[in-house]
Amino acid sequence: MTEEAETFGAEWLTGELPPDHRSGYVAVVGEPNVGKSTLMNHYLGQKVAIVSPRPQTTRHRLLGILTRPDSQVIFLDTPGIHRPIDKLGEYMVETARRAILDADVVLWVVDISTPPSPQEHQIAGWLKEAPETVLALNKMDLVAAASLPERAEAYHELLPQAEWLPISATIGEGCDRLLEVIVAKLPLGPRYFPEEQITDQQERFIVAELIREQALELLFQEVPHAVAVMVEEFKERREDLVYISATIYVERESQKGILIGKGGQMLRALGAAAREQIEQFLERRVYLELWVKVRKNWRKDERELRRLGYVLR
Repeated sequence: MTEEAETFGAEWLTGELPPDHRSGYVAVVGEPNVGKSTLMNHYLGQKVAIVSPRPQTTRHRLLGILTRPDSQVIFLDTPGIHRPIDKLGEYMVETARRAILDADVVLWVVDISTPPSPQEHQIAGWLKEAPETVLALNKMDLVAAASLPERAEAYHELLPQAEWLPISATIGEGCDRLLEVIVAKLPLGPRYFPEEQITDQQERFIVAELIREQALELLFQEVPHAVAVMVEEFKERREDLVYISATIYVERESQKGILIGKGGQMLRALGAAAREQIEQFLERRVYLELWVKVRKNWRKDERELRRLGYVLR
C-alpha cells in the first residue's frame, strides 16, 4: 500500500488500474453563456452545474468528476470571463483565472456562431502560457456547414497552438471525440476520487443553486442577477422526506416585491419549480420553505460576499 493510501485509508486508491491510466484537472473556461456548464453536465450524465440562457449563471468554481476505466477527468467548471462591474464580478473572473493556474489541461469553450469578441482576445492572451489547451468550438449546430471552416479559423488564429474541435454540447455532437483529445493530454496518474463520486459539492450547495436556477428562469431584467440563495435548514423528517428551508437574498425592497409577486404568486411558482428539480436530484420527496430578505448592494460589499459564500480559496 502506498503512503498516500495509508494516510487517507482509501482502498480505492490501491485498486487495479491500467499502467497507462490518466488523471488530472481540466479547467473549463470561456465567456458567459457559451455552454461550459452544459458541456460538463453532458459528460457527467447528470446536472451538477445549473444552466440558463442568461449570462453569468455560474458564479463558483464547480468540480465534476468523470471516472472511466482508463482515466479520471476532473472538470473545473468556472464562471464566465467578462468585464466585471462589481465585487461579485471581480470574484467570478478571479475564480476562473485561478482555475487556469491549477489545471493540467484548459478546455476553452467558445460560441462558434458568433465571431471572436474583444474579451476572447484577452482570454487567448491568458492561455498562451498554459501547458495544454483544447479549443471547443461549441454551438456548431447553429452554423451552416459551409461557414464552419471560416469561423473555426478565426478562433484558431487567437491561439494557434491549441487543438480545436467543433461540437454541440446540447445535442452531444463531437463531444466524444473532444473527450478523447482531453484524456490524451492528461498526465499519467492514479484516481484522486472514488469511482462513484461525481462532485465535491455538498447537497446544500446544489440545492441552493437549483433554487437560484429557477430565479434565473422566472425573473426578468436585473432581478435574477441580484439573487443569492442560502440553505438554512436541511433535515430528514422521514426516510422518504427532506425538509429544506432556504433564504433568497436580493439587493432592494423593489426586487423583493417582484420576487414574491402579487399575493405571493411568483414565490410559489419558483418554489414549486425548484422543489421538482430538488426532488429529482435527491431522489426523495421534499418540503421546501422559502424566505425572501434584502441585503442592500450585496454584490458590491466584500463582507456580504463572504457571508454568502463567495470566498476565494
